[in-house]
Amino acid sequence: MESKRQIKYGKQLQKDLAGIFQQDPTHYFGSSLGTITEVNVSPDLSLARVYLSIFPINKAEEVFNNLDNIKSEIRLKLGKKIGSQVRIIPELAFFHDDTEEKASKIDNLINNLNIPPSEE
Repeated sequence: MESKRQIKYGKQLQKDLAGIFQQDPTHYFGSSLGTITEVNVSPDLSLARVYLSIFPINKAEEVFNNLDNIKSEIRLKLGKKIGSQVRIIPELAFFHDDTEEKASKIDNLINNLNIPPSEE
């Protein structure tokens, strides 16, 4: 279970990373659309797991490869933003958040169910 400190720090990182990504979205996401859905921070605040939702889905692998290649650049920009407030700038790890896709599949399954009317 995450502490209040981890949750608060994660939300602040989410806000700051969103600001960084908004400055030049094509540099980070190319022609795709990316949204930070969640940031989880380790108990010692040295690792941030950043969950992103990418649209269109078929470009997600390309986006994550790009983000992994420029991870140090993103961390540097994050350090310039929050460096005076924290001791350690966390390492960044990017993960695909597929919650929306799973929900869409479940909706399709439910909509395609063939339920006969009840006999009363």
